[in-house]
Amino acid sequence: MSGFRFKLSARIQRILLSSLVAIVVIYLAFGAFMWHTMHRPPEDFARVMAKMPGPVVFMLFPFETLWLQARAGTLNVGDPAPDFTLQKLDHSGPVQLSALTKQQPVVLVFGSYT
Repeated sequence: MSGFRFKLSARIQRILLSSLVAIVVIYLAFGAFMWHTMHRPPEDFARVMAKMPGPVVFMLFPFETLWLQARAGTLNVGDPAPDFTLQKLDHSGPVQLSALTKQQPVVLVFGSYT
């Protein structure tokens, strides 16, 4: 058995090589599509992910790493927070961060209190 060699014909080798190249190109194209989609607004990303069959993306790509890089942002320590507007808890009207920072220093706390 040690002398057994498996020889493929030139035609089969070409077919296998062509198939391998096609699979690699499709994989890279899908990865580029997902990378581009992750950099879109969350609504667009959700629309695409809703049409994905099962956990395909999670099994084919390092999804968490890609997601964290796509959503990393550019804020550094000491940078001013981006301005935003939110509805007050009592729904009496909106509050804008820039309006608050003009009056007094503001501390933003992110987290869960559950």
